[in-house]
Amino acid sequence: ALTRCFCLELTAARGGDSITVRLWAAGMSLLSTATKVMSKFRLAVVQLQVTRVKADNLSRARRLVKEAADEGSKVVLLPECFNSPYGTSFFSTYAERIPGESTQMLSEAARESGVYLVGGSIPEEDGGKLYNSCVVFGPDGGMILKHRKIHLFDINIPGKICFQESETLSPGNSLSMFDTPYCKVGVGICYDMRFAELAQLYSRSGCQLLVYPGAFNMTTGPAHWELLQRARALDNQVFVATASPARDETASYVAWGHSTVVNPWGEVISKAGAEETIIYANIDLQHLADVRQQIPITSQRRSDLYSVASVQAGSG
Repeated sequence: ALTRCFCLELTAARGGDSITVRLWAAGMSLLSTATKVMSKFRLAVVQLQVTRVKADNLSRARRLVKEAADEGSKVVLLPECFNSPYGTSFFSTYAERIPGESTQMLSEAARESGVYLVGGSIPEEDGGKLYNSCVVFGPDGGMILKHRKIHLFDINIPGKICFQESETLSPGNSLSMFDTPYCKVGVGICYDMRFAELAQLYSRSGCQLLVYPGAFNMTTGPAHWELLQRARALDNQVFVATASPARDETASYVAWGHSTVVNPWGEVISKAGAEETIIYANIDLQHLADVRQQIPITSQRRSDLYSVASVQAGSG
């Protein structure tokens, strides 16, 4: 009898060197070998110092994406409103159609660096409406998805902060997920993170990493930023990554900063301060599998009593 054999060839680059590994396997054993090879990858979160000059923001973001890729990152995350200051008075001024100037840069940066690039968010204009939108590009520079912020940031904390995104923005109406060779990723933007149901739906749909470009402020940031990330990670036994703009004390809206990565055990494994920087995390999906085996809440859910499984059809 003949046995079908397969060869999996992987090429990795570090510095100026490239290493090619050929793995031979017979039959289905290749599948498990490939799974082990792809179970770890490096994630980079760019905490960008955003200014009022769009061209400077785009140029700096592009440079930092390249820097992250040179450090071995396979997935790179940019912050909310990475191309413009955050604020209702800025959204219409900086808004672009998609595709446009900012997404063209993201496409080129992803292709040049060979990474999956989660493009933070930008103000988007479409059909006379404005959205807070995140666009994701693959290593070939192709657009994978566009996520429009589902939950608009309308809050009023007396004596501290009042903000109404709905004064200028419209909400998105769909969940956004994409596949990579490493894991499945669910996308939210900032205030989306406060809604546990969204994270649960992503997890139930097979997402192992949730990414949230976000710009919490100096009131909600110290109170809830890390707490929410750890809660979403722990509740769903997934990795959670957030990317904030760097703090600018002179801005009309001061971002908290502290971009963070949390593992499925609820531990912070990488965290920035307030300044512009890149943080890195080695994402190990075997750790995720171990956590789910040790505390098997997925199989212990009482679906006969409750369920979070309904997604309304929508677009945009």
